[in-house]
Amino acid sequence: MRITMIGTGYVGLVSGVCFSDFGHEVVCVDKDVSKIARLENGEVPIYEPGLEDLLEKNVKAGRLTFTTDLAKALDGTEAVFIAVGTPTRRGDGHADLTYVMAAAEEIARNAKGYIVIVTKSTVPVGTNRKVAAVVRAANPDLDFDVASNPEFLREGAAIEDFMRPDRVVVGVENDRAAEVMADVYRPLFLRDFPIVRTDLESAEMIKYAANAFLATKITFINEIAALCEKTGADVREVSKGMGLDGRIGNKFLHAGPGYGGSCFPKDTSALARIGQEFASPMTITEAVIQVNDRVKRRMIGKLLDLCEGSFKGRKIAVLGVTFKPNTDDMRDAPSLTIIPALIGGGAIVHAVDPQGRHEGENLLPHVIWDDDVYTAVADADLVVLLTEWNEFRALDLKRMAQAMRHARMADLRNIYSTSDARDAGFEAYVSVGRKPFPDTLS
Repeated sequence: MRITMIGTGYVGLVSGVCFSDFGHEVVCVDKDVSKIARLENGEVPIYEPGLEDLLEKNVKAGRLTFTTDLAKALDGTEAVFIAVGTPTRRGDGHADLTYVMAAAEEIARNAKGYIVIVTKSTVPVGTNRKVAAVVRAANPDLDFDVASNPEFLREGAAIEDFMRPDRVVVGVENDRAAEVMADVYRPLFLRDFPIVRTDLESAEMIKYAANAFLATKITFINEIAALCEKTGADVREVSKGMGLDGRIGNKFLHAGPGYGGSCFPKDTSALARIGQEFASPMTITEAVIQVNDRVKRRMIGKLLDLCEGSFKGRKIAVLGVTFKPNTDDMRDAPSLTIIPALIGGGAIVHAVDPQGRHEGENLLPHVIWDDDVYTAVADADLVVLLTEWNEFRALDLKRMAQAMRHARMADLRNIYSTSDARDAGFEAYVSVGRKPFPDTLS
């Protein structure tokens, strides 16, 4: 079948490429002329493992094309997906639906014949009914249905998540729309991946509820980590003991510097706002947002202790600036809180990240960028491990310690152990939710 994907950001591009790999004819549409030109030249504007090769494969097969012309793209289309940005609206925390509604209106003006308008973007409950109203107002004669099809893609593992999903959620109002969506996802249905058919509002809520719950797990273990540091417990052992309980599971129980990225901060904020609008406060979600901000600030306190109470004049090497490995995404990354605090305190910050430099140069002014860890740590007073890239998991700690002016490490992802640091010659080592080395850092 022919599918149109509006938006070539992270969700739209990954989804469009993967749908084409299912065998569908997919046209990806974007208003950004330069982005479409890059895609037509085989250049992928985001970093996602495997995406460039999959894009090239399907372009060569003739199943995947790119354009700025929505009217042309909609010709013969049975399903059009809206995958545009829904950033947090400044001032009230709600999702900004400007781009969603603009896309809906443009679809209404250009579509001909029956079409299913599918919202892929993460949107508040009730949005799909508003989309339908906008379309009817713009083109009362158009034969269409709306569907809600939220995405559940993890950055860095998006292709695997799309091809082998835990579930696909489809919110529809009638069998006609359901049949179109069944055709869209037929390859997954034939391989027995769960397809959850539900109503529009439930589909919209599932996305927010799932992300808020995962953010809660992360935040909970980070609070437990802080308590472990006070009591002498080891958060890794606590996480393991918790995660072996089948009712809890071990995923998202890794202590660190707080969650970030394109989804959790935005979606928890939006869910809290939805609760306020409907006079049904999301008290737990609101607490998660507050605690996550506090976790990031707590990391700064750890670094300040390692620098004896002052960052002024200290050279600090930061390993990793993206919010997680295997992505170039820096949205709400802990680095955007921690590094400005270091620089604001007078530190000289060197940073290394396999994919984050391009975005980082714009978002983190005054940072000195190095291509090599050992160059970054030369004569440094402190090294901060902030993103758990594979490249940082097997570093020569002894070489690092010998190259530093003061061999001190803040391992905010718990990659190494106290004994690793001590044996390598570090004079001080702190992590998250574990005893520091030495026991007293003052």
